[in-house]
Amino acid sequence: MAKYIFITGGVISSLGKGIAAASIGRLLESRGYRVTLQKLDPYLNVDPGTMSPFQHGEVFVTEDGWESDLDLGHYERFTSTITSRDHNWTAGKIYESVINKERRGEYLGKTVQVIPHVTDEIKDAIRRISEGVHVVIVEIGGTVGDIESLPFLEAIRQFHLEVGDENALFVHVTLVPYIAAAGEMKTKPTQHSVKELRSIGINPDILLCRTEREIPESSRAKIGLFCNLTQDRVFTARDASSIYEVPVLLHEQGVDEKILEQLKLPAGMARLDEWKRFVKGVLHPKHEVNIGIVGKYVELEDSYKSLSESLVHAGVANDSRVNMNWIEAEHLESGADPALREKALAELRAQDGVLVPGGFGERGIEGMIEAVRHARENEVPYFGICLGMQVACIEYARDVANLPNATSGEVDAKAADRIIIMLEECVGVDIGGTMRLGSYECRLQPGTLARRVYGKDLIHERHRHRYEFNNAYKERLEEAGLVFSGTTLDGALCEMVEIPNHPWFLACQFHPEFLSRPLDAHPMFREFVKASLESRRQRAEQEQDASGPATASSVA
Repeated sequence: MAKYIFITGGVISSLGKGIAAASIGRLLESRGYRVTLQKLDPYLNVDPGTMSPFQHGEVFVTEDGWESDLDLGHYERFTSTITSRDHNWTAGKIYESVINKERRGEYLGKTVQVIPHVTDEIKDAIRRISEGVHVVIVEIGGTVGDIESLPFLEAIRQFHLEVGDENALFVHVTLVPYIAAAGEMKTKPTQHSVKELRSIGINPDILLCRTEREIPESSRAKIGLFCNLTQDRVFTARDASSIYEVPVLLHEQGVDEKILEQLKLPAGMARLDEWKRFVKGVLHPKHEVNIGIVGKYVELEDSYKSLSESLVHAGVANDSRVNMNWIEAEHLESGADPALREKALAELRAQDGVLVPGGFGERGIEGMIEAVRHARENEVPYFGICLGMQVACIEYARDVANLPNATSGEVDAKAADRIIIMLEECVGVDIGGTMRLGSYECRLQPGTLARRVYGKDLIHERHRHRYEFNNAYKERLEEAGLVFSGTTLDGALCEMVEIPNHPWFLACQFHPEFLSRPLDAHPMFREFVKASLESRRQRAEQEQDASGPATASSVA
């Protein structure tokens, strides 16, 4: 029988429940246990696929094509868990399932209520992922006290009652703020949060107290006293220099030992040496490189969470700190405010490598095309992902293949030269405007950069897009020098393009960031950062040559 860890949050949102859950998973795996993780979100959207990135952050895509919460990305990066649609349930998805059952008559005419029908559905969702693992870690989204969270909290209260104390444990992530004017930490918010949790029948077994600095023994004792916990179950979850440092910090305090003790699981030896080496590489690299990310959601970096983490992984693989410089695509457009445009262009010119990530809608596309043009003409390493591949094809068509009006159907559905078109137009089948989601196979062409980067002919990558390259223009662009280095197995859809006589210019239709891991950087990110480091080195040498030999006075 699996053991269960339920993680809740209090006081405020964004305390890092997802990182806490992923870190605990990492620690348990380091001791030899098989774990899986699940996110239960209280919002009524069925999934986050239609939610604004500015509000919700990144949409993470699972192997089976489910559009999920970004915390599932943390779960996969910190542990060996491969998530699926069953690893992320929203209130909307739960209620949809309950209503569909009611419509089919599965409740046999009973009055359908939150208790027991909705809570039973939540408990069934938890059990669905429990096979074949030792520990299931379930994170409850939202904040204790929110009305929409109540069915989920009631469900895990019942679940704990059903499986018993030795098989379920509650971890509560809370806030202990430091008030600078008073020069002390305040425990009252945590006391009230735990009081709220206990009022609905949940007694936390472990408190992870988010704070800027170490919590004094006296404060930990006070928290324990007022929250009905022994002091050794109150832990400091202080701000870390890197999210990857969190498992190490929790392990040093004995969080994993206390969890295993309550769940009556042998502790074993924690094997964290490789993880610690990675953390050291994050915190103390030998080199640094500047990567310009030209996107349309740069105001909220969580919109590109997997992307930024993949660059961190690639940086460590190259013993380098990756300085991510976020450039608003709209500011690069000819119609932008002149001062903003000049600033954005100056930032673009200062980068060692340029990356254009995915996105939806026409906003900012002309700015992205300008970024592609800069990288192509100045031989700056370029990495395009999804929309980043599409704008690369448009720029090449316009400026190299002599198709000045080339554009995307997403910008102008009636344009004559639509280099990018809807998926159903590509395959000639009406599929209702749905997206290509989840893992697909891609065949790489021999002798290409893509083939050298991956080191194999056949790859699997995750997709999330509804527009594809228009094959009607493939021959025209090939004649102009663009190489289509990756396609679907049947050759019907283009997956990767590259420019052969360029230091490093590679773009893909899929999202490789979803498969990058701390201890196994994705090859495209790794090689892009490597090429950008080489670009930085060459530019430094050119600047040195241009400045001429040092004079005696300058040496002095």
